[in-house]
Amino acid sequence: MLEVRGVTRRFGDFTAIEDTNLSVREGEFITIVGASGCGKTTLLRLIAGLDQDYTGEIALRGQRIAGTSLERGIVFQEPRLLPWLTLWDNVAIALDNAPLSPSAKKEAIAAQIALVGLTGFEQAYPAALSGGMAQRAAIARALVGHPSILLFDEPLGALDAITRMRLQEELLRIWQHEGVSMILVTHDVEEAVFLSQSIVVMDSHPGHVTANIVVDLPFPRDRSSAEFGAVRREVFGALHDNAAVKPPEIEYLI
Repeated sequence: MLEVRGVTRRFGDFTAIEDTNLSVREGEFITIVGASGCGKTTLLRLIAGLDQDYTGEIALRGQRIAGTSLERGIVFQEPRLLPWLTLWDNVAIALDNAPLSPSAKKEAIAAQIALVGLTGFEQAYPAALSGGMAQRAAIARALVGHPSILLFDEPLGALDAITRMRLQEELLRIWQHEGVSMILVTHDVEEAVFLSQSIVVMDSHPGHVTANIVVDLPFPRDRSSAEFGAVRREVFGALHDNAAVKPPEIEYLI
């Protein structure tokens, strides 16, 4: 469904990612892991259409991505809710330019708020929401336009461990319910193994893909199982191999 072919992004003399390739099938959940500075977020922004200054090709269903679109929802580490709007209005803002009738918009907003478990909080303002609730609202906003692909840039990184695990389970439930393709960027290897069907490992200087590890484990996954542990060790091994080939001064800088 999504093809990233030979993509390079430079910022002046600095090459953030170079000759990067990635394929995502319809309904697939993949995770991108790698050290800070390896270009994970840069790649996600290019797929989202937030940045178009690159060489190579990024295409969704054969059409080159040109700018942002409701077809591609994105959730950041911070919920980025507008503090002067209610939860309902924060979700609704994503449909401002959608070609839908007012009644269809209302139905879509209510459905997504229910999907993320926030029914009853429609008129609450962001200041009244917990971190986990705010992130659920951000997910509802990203989903309300019924995107073909949903992009996550470390959406659970700022949450406490218990809330993070609960939202991991929620992400899995939403993915299975909606059938939408998902790309998650995370530093948490266990999170990657728990959620995804394949894990893309990136290295830096410049950023590029070094491994694609298939996670062939049934859902729901048992974090304590030997099979889960084996995949986790494989991912850590790929990350360690990347780090092992760097000069010490480069390793220190990242």
